[in-house]
Amino acid sequence: MNLTLLKEFFAGFLRTRHIARHFRRLALLENFTATTVSREVPPSLAQTLVSAANSDTGQLLDKLGSHTDGLSELEADALRAQYGLNEVEHEQALPWWTHLWHCYKNPFNLLLTLLAVISWLTEDMKAAIVIFSMVVLSTLLRFWQETKSNQAADALKAMVSNTATVLRRDAARTELPIKRLVPGDLIVLSAGDMIPADCRVLGAKDLFVSQAAMTGESMPVEKFPRQQDSDTRNPLDLDNILFMGTNVVSGTAMAVILTTGNNTYFGALAQRVGATDRALTSFQTGVNKVSWLLIRFMFVMAPLVMFINGFTKGD
Repeated sequence: MNLTLLKEFFAGFLRTRHIARHFRRLALLENFTATTVSREVPPSLAQTLVSAANSDTGQLLDKLGSHTDGLSELEADALRAQYGLNEVEHEQALPWWTHLWHCYKNPFNLLLTLLAVISWLTEDMKAAIVIFSMVVLSTLLRFWQETKSNQAADALKAMVSNTATVLRRDAARTELPIKRLVPGDLIVLSAGDMIPADCRVLGAKDLFVSQAAMTGESMPVEKFPRQQDSDTRNPLDLDNILFMGTNVVSGTAMAVILTTGNNTYFGALAQRVGATDRALTSFQTGVNKVSWLLIRFMFVMAPLVMFINGFTKGD
């Protein structure tokens, strides 16, 4: 009680001084500008979370088509057919021919290809074969290594199976894979659990959640069954909303799932990050710089050598 009064007093002090903006939680979504990210966050997402936070439990369950003892299997199957699996859309694997082209197209390979063509045009077949073989071997080696690493990463992902404890009317408590959860499912959370979707807390006991993935805060945040301040409009400031991708540090809770998959706050963030171009690694940047340096030297040295050769030998 004293902690709540202290928080309200401090919040009132910040509002009267007009400095509350310096203390509010910043979503990682706000750090992306329109110049780097093309997709917009769904405007209804924040409204959905705020509305759910301020709704009564009965009204919220009726709106989601759920019940105090959870959904039935038939209801869950119908909702899954409507909303799809609880998976965040990720970058699709490239076709092998596109992957092979990406492995080839770098300034160094292009320079060697140009030299091989010049050697072939000047009838220096030995040099052309050697240079062309270097290009083919380097491209195939990179293609093979990246393909093997991608297959190993997929195998590791397949070994990891995350589940959640779900209340079902016809099966009581059951463990289900996270991807099979649907809006309206009632889930039971405890210390160490990962939040499988955006949820509204219905009941909690000493519930602390780490939201570092969303806000960058290192300290866990306490969550309550009811929203303390009904005027809050920033979803990350809501006291009874849990976000996909965060995890329970301590305590227990029962929550109802509001949104799943790409419709979650984490899903919106993932889509915006995926819309940006992937930056080159420092190694790739260094190789490109050296390659362009060699190309500049070639454009300078080749005419210079031909001029000196012609000036001194008349050829």
